[in-house]
Amino acid sequence: MHLEVAQLHKQFDTPQGPLVALQDINLHVETGEFVCAVGASGSGKSTLLRLVAGLEMPTTGEITVDGQPVIGPGIDRGMVFQSYTLYPWMTVQENVEFGLKLQGIAARQRREEASRYLDVVGLAQFARSLPKELSGGMKQRVAIARALANHPKILLMDEPFGALDVQTKETMQEFLLELWARLGISILMITHDVSEAVFLSERIYVMSARPGTIQKEVNIDLGRDRAYAIRRTPEFYHYCETIMDLLRGTATEPLSA
Repeated sequence: MHLEVAQLHKQFDTPQGPLVALQDINLHVETGEFVCAVGASGSGKSTLLRLVAGLEMPTTGEITVDGQPVIGPGIDRGMVFQSYTLYPWMTVQENVEFGLKLQGIAARQRREEASRYLDVVGLAQFARSLPKELSGGMKQRVAIARALANHPKILLMDEPFGALDVQTKETMQEFLLELWARLGISILMITHDVSEAVFLSERIYVMSARPGTIQKEVNIDLGRDRAYAIRRTPEFYHYCETIMDLLRGTATEPLSA
């Protein structure tokens, strides 16, 4: 799988005049990679992800998945939002089956696929529960299972843990790394949390404030087998501080890309 974003420009028309949200964005995600885009509020992170998801169309530029232009939403891209976007009147099982039902997949196959991914995210025993009976972290696991059930080539994540408390957020970050290692799926995630981006990803695109541009592409050389204790290492601290300096506009030393 190869996601390519080339010369992307997004402009919105407002009563006050044109608003440039993204300018000259170039990025890529290779098969099995975990990539984050990090930036402050107003840097166009969510707009970028909506463009990749096909929920918005670029003003100029191109987005392709395996060489095919993105012209709208597609099952090759699974989307997980910060808000859980679960249907409250449906059971957990029905929520995970929903996308498959829209594709016309037969009921038996839908049940099997949904059950498989509920097992993957550790929620098989809650298949008949309603979303209101779940914790925030469990709801987000259901949302991830629903996205994975469609067998996307890439998982797009829009600050998926931003609404969670600190302890649950840390648990979900470790869960996501385990899931990524187990399934080998490609992930593009946006976040404003620099520590989260460094902990999770292999590469980080650091975005500037509006208009959003790519300031720097940073390789995170911390290996794939990461545990929470890695956050206490000098290497982790160095990555976080240098990226924060880039975001503040106070970077004084180069960080190899």
